[in-house]
Amino acid sequence: MNFPPVEAAINLHEGMNGLPDTLLEVTTHSESETRQLGQDIAMTLRHGVIYLKGDLGSGKSVLARAMIRQLCDDTALEVPSPTFSLVQSYTASPRHGSVEILHADLYRIADPAECNELGLNSADDDTLALIEWPEKGEGELPAADVEITVEEPGTGGAELRSVRITGQMDALAAIGRSLSVRRFLDTGWKKGVGRRRFQGDASTRRYETADAGGETRILMDAPKQPDGPPVRDGKPYSRIAHLAEDVSAFAGVARILHSAGLAVPRLYACDLEAGLILLEHLGEGTIVNEDRLPVRERYLASAAMLAEFHQEPLVTRQELPNGTVYEVPAYDRGAMLIETELLIDWFLPRFRGNPATQAERDAFLEIWNALIDRLAESEKRLCCRDFHSPNIIWRENHQGSDRVGLIDFQDAVVGPSAYDLASLAQDARTDVSRELETDLLDHYCAQRKTAGAFDETSFRQDYAIMAAQRATKILGIFVRLDERDGKPGYLRHLPRLQNYLYRSFSHPALADYRQWYEQMFGKNGVAFQTEELSRR
Repeated sequence: MNFPPVEAAINLHEGMNGLPDTLLEVTTHSESETRQLGQDIAMTLRHGVIYLKGDLGSGKSVLARAMIRQLCDDTALEVPSPTFSLVQSYTASPRHGSVEILHADLYRIADPAECNELGLNSADDDTLALIEWPEKGEGELPAADVEITVEEPGTGGAELRSVRITGQMDALAAIGRSLSVRRFLDTGWKKGVGRRRFQGDASTRRYETADAGGETRILMDAPKQPDGPPVRDGKPYSRIAHLAEDVSAFAGVARILHSAGLAVPRLYACDLEAGLILLEHLGEGTIVNEDRLPVRERYLASAAMLAEFHQEPLVTRQELPNGTVYEVPAYDRGAMLIETELLIDWFLPRFRGNPATQAERDAFLEIWNALIDRLAESEKRLCCRDFHSPNIIWRENHQGSDRVGLIDFQDAVVGPSAYDLASLAQDARTDVSRELETDLLDHYCAQRKTAGAFDETSFRQDYAIMAAQRATKILGIFVRLDERDGKPGYLRHLPRLQNYLYRSFSHPALADYRQWYEQMFGKNGVAFQTEELSRR
């Protein structure tokens, strides 16, 4: 089912100083709606300073309590008014960054200088301050990121409230987006749905869990992103690499996979224009154990599911809920090359200490063009592109291939069928032993041969090339995530990825690439040191 586009929730006005001034106005009709507004605002908060203004009894504390309970993931949390204590402290849940939350009520202070004694005179990156009656501390408080004014209109009922929200552009945009999500949930499911932050993502996509009536669904929030700067032939990186630019890709690929019998989330509601999808929650089972190590049987079942899927005819076109047609792009030479070049652009200068020369780059591209030539006659299938442990849901109570649930496949392409097996057997997020990798490759090949004609020799060559291509690009991506995006946590995976790359080097097709790599980094590749990984 498709719903009309979600309307923007922010009104922009031209400020007195010529700069854009943001304004968001919301009317709540009951205390429960005011609490829900507080919860929706809290979904956007990480740290900073929030001013809460309004007369006595206007509803400032109702909003503050709702925000604090949402941030602490505890709907029953006792949140007393700080009228007499002046400041109350809480700790947000890990999913909200574990920041310290300061709830202040300055109604009783006699002198703004008292804000210094209360620890409210400075903003901290690991603190969120919710301040009621901020006008009492004027001149001593840090500037607000968001200012919320609650008023009783005077007519329309005792619980009617007019809420005016102003502040920094990015903060208001986030709140406006959160209110758009709320309207989408109201329309696409029901009113009063509970919301919680869910897993993070290396991309700009954001996820929530939505709960109502004992059922949990997943909310994907992925507004269309503006194109990045052109990097080649006037095109941005994302377009050359065929990365999903909006949620249409997810919706289209989901329907293709579902039609092929794979376990993918049901799409309950879609607003493709706004970038919002309400999905089935497939569960929380994983193919790794509590120590983040592979569960052999589950990896083997995932490989068998791929083998079964790859026996199906290739489907590349799918009609979407809004009547348009999505076509899965080809994993072409341009996409493969620009991905491998991430190693040259990010990984090499980071760990060799200086950028590649033009001759070194030319040699690298010559090697990869020759490797891509070898793939010309490879078997082509739909590649999910990130078929590894974070994106595979283990469904213990199901049977056969249905035990393997798939998520996060919007970047799917049509490419060598070996790619997804390489993604699984050289899992970037967990250590897959050489023995298990061999068993997965053997198991897949045995399943394919049992079902009919299968060129195992060509497949194994394709596997080695695509495994090397994947490891090469991710070595670059994880350095880029650190240096460009401020996400150093991905660096811990680099030694594993280089180890995988060296496994692939054992195939004769990769002899030239191995020689080039060792010329760049030495006979044994990069010697990763802790201080090197953490260096910014």
